[in-house]
Amino acid sequence: MIVKTEAKRWGNSLGIVIPRAIVETEHIKEHQELEVIIRSKSKNVLKGLFGIAKGKLTKPTQQIKDELRRELYND
Repeated sequence: MIVKTEAKRWGNSLGIVIPRAIVETEHIKEHQELEVIIRSKSKNVLKGLFGIAKGKLTKPTQQIKDELRRELYND
């Protein structure tokens, strides 16, 4: 599930808030361990990766992108 949220100051750190609808849908409880994937909208990581690897790739770009998507979003 993808949730868009905003980082907010929490003491000397930053925290994120999980919307109530998601908490209820996913049955998230306090102190439950969660796995979070952080992707900043301000950085285009894949563009930088493919720019560095230009001319050195042995697989088609689409195949690499498909593999990355499967790794990120499917366990």
